[in-house]
Amino acid sequence: MFNIDLSFISDSCVTESNTLEYELKCNSCYQKNIVLSLDCKHNDENNCIIPSSDSNQTVPEDKRNIVEIAADGLLSSCFVEISSESSEFLPGDLVVVSEEDYHEIAQVKLIGRLVALKRQYFGMFEEKLPLAVRKASEDDIIKIGRNNLDEERAASLFKDITKRSNMEMKLVGTHYQFDRKRLFFYYTADGRIDFRELAKELASVFKTRIELRQIGVRDEAKKVGGVGTCGREFCCSSFLGNFKKITTQLANEQNLVTSMGKLSGPCGKLKCCLSFEFEESN
Repeated sequence: MFNIDLSFISDSCVTESNTLEYELKCNSCYQKNIVLSLDCKHNDENNCIIPSSDSNQTVPEDKRNIVEIAADGLLSSCFVEISSESSEFLPGDLVVVSEEDYHEIAQVKLIGRLVALKRQYFGMFEEKLPLAVRKASEDDIIKIGRNNLDEERAASLFKDITKRSNMEMKLVGTHYQFDRKRLFFYYTADGRIDFRELAKELASVFKTRIELRQIGVRDEAKKVGGVGTCGREFCCSSFLGNFKKITTQLANEQNLVTSMGKLSGPCGKLKCCLSFEFEESN
């Protein structure tokens, strides 16, 4: 949402060697315009109020060095604080994040003042955050590759065991925690599943803690990703941080076509964008 993908450019004036530099320069200009727009609203009319009905206080701006990240696993926040010893990070960088007693790998999504304004809008201020300790080294990249191979092996074993045991579980994804203390399996199922024996068998093979997590179909769409009927990447996988409750009332109040097939996304649920249009119309 806040970055322009220029990887499709093929032109004599933009060679492959400087495409990334050109993209970073364009994104920097783009984000400065967004910041300027938000700053004007903050200083004049909107004041970036906490989106809460019981508060009318302006949220202070968090002065810590914070970046927005994307990661799987147990990280408690999509924002991390940069340790004082770390170098500057750029969007797309892989970083090692420390939280409590474990380490995880994450990808930087957003940096700079835009992060501060985004956090301010959502009322986030001086809460405890995970710590980005360093940019991923060559050894870290090798470890990530080994984890990815083990994730594929774990997915294959999971499918074999559930098929053999007639367990109605659809595997959506696997994730090996960077420090290999946990191995996550994300799945969908129609109801509750007794997976204790499955977890024991997986733990005996991989010699680590097994986390089996049942997710909904909207979470599945967010994790898998794809392109919607509008021709754009799914909102849930590109920029939405959480899901709102979407009802047919939103469509009715906008006089939209009542065909459920046209109002539903690939996940089978009502499209998230119905709430965007409803907010714009008020």
